[in-house]
Amino acid sequence: MDMDTDVVVVGAGLAGLRCADELAEAGCDVVVLEAEDEVGGRIRTDRVDGFQVDRGFQLLNPAYPAVRRWVDADALDLGTFEAGVAALGTERLLRLGHPLRAPGLLGSTLRGAAGEVRGLPGLLRWLRPLTRDPRGRRLDALAREPDTTLAASLDAARLSGTLRRVLERFFAGVLLDDTGTSSATFARLLTASFLAGDPGLPAAGMQALPRQLAAPLGGRVRLGTPVAGIEVRGDGFDVRTDDGPIGCRRVVVATGPVAASTLTGLPEHPMRGVVTHWYAADRAPTASRLLHVDARPRPTGPLVNTAVVSHAAPTYAPAGRHLVQASALLEADGVAPTEPVMRRHAAELLGDDGFADWQSLARHEVRHALPVQAPPLVVARPVVLPSGVVVCGDHRDTASIQGALVSGHRAAQAVLDRIGPGRRSGIRPGGPAPAS
Repeated sequence: MDMDTDVVVVGAGLAGLRCADELAEAGCDVVVLEAEDEVGGRIRTDRVDGFQVDRGFQLLNPAYPAVRRWVDADALDLGTFEAGVAALGTERLLRLGHPLRAPGLLGSTLRGAAGEVRGLPGLLRWLRPLTRDPRGRRLDALAREPDTTLAASLDAARLSGTLRRVLERFFAGVLLDDTGTSSATFARLLTASFLAGDPGLPAAGMQALPRQLAAPLGGRVRLGTPVAGIEVRGDGFDVRTDDGPIGCRRVVVATGPVAASTLTGLPEHPMRGVVTHWYAADRAPTASRLLHVDARPRPTGPLVNTAVVSHAAPTYAPAGRHLVQASALLEADGVAPTEPVMRRHAAELLGDDGFADWQSLARHEVRHALPVQAPPLVVARPVVLPSGVVVCGDHRDTASIQGALVSGHRAAQAVLDRIGPGRRSGIRPGGPAPAS
């Protein structure tokens, strides 16, 4: 059959862009088809009244191995949060931080630890698997150890009290799961990444990350081009679009799991949802660059976290104003907490009684925000289907930016293996350890 191009990549999220970059570097003629009007997949940034608001609160960890390898983090000019958390307890606010990465929090961390001394042995027991390898050289070995749920691992470590609730509420926001049923191994791998680097936000918003990945591809990315189907034709494929079919030697489906299931017949990977509300404030609710969580036995609201984003990333707000984010989980039936309930809970966690003056900027309900990461942890699902279609995304590796980038790399390697040695660029297979 006639070929219009070597490879068609369906989807311009992180996985698809990483895959297309490697294929282009290897000398392949590659076309990226994206249904939306911008690159980035689930990562989008809007401008509202001079503020930058991301669609869902996300952070970029420069310590991820894949980020260090394939992203120019310096060019993104990250504004970072402090390496810790502010947790509202029954009697006081605990400010807990990494003693080396957040030295300014050392005093409050020591006071908090002294006040929660009964919980410290359990916390240290839960962290023990990470202390066997403080430099992170064998985190891939940790990923192969027997896994259980996060809740079961905390029970096994006999971790209780406020410190347990701090950990549970923190991971509820990271994993979008407040049930404790996510993988304990994945939670520990994420902890290792948090201990190694300070997550932050690009000066131009989170969408600056996919835009950086897309820049080398130039005109190879076609926006506003949804794909209706994929047909196997002889030794290649026809990718059907509104403008007609595109013939190619190989096709990579780099969409979210819902579209991937429609295009390939794969079982749809379950996803978790989040709702994020963004507020403008004329005065700062707090001076903290920490995520704030509710660590009381009975939280008074639905938030998994809140923060004054503009303290960490000043470019997110106009001069003299402040940007607050408040995030809560979407229920399985898609029901989201109301804005007034989220506003009140955010103000309580941030210690601000002037919340009535906050200006509501935007509300994003992201129903397919993050793949479920249940035990046992699977860090690399097959990317080549029996049909010959290659599939990638964070639902094929781990539910993270790290997982999306590694998945795109693995997909590119699979395509190059099948196209033949004449197209190979010397990229070594395997990629970085799938730390998270």
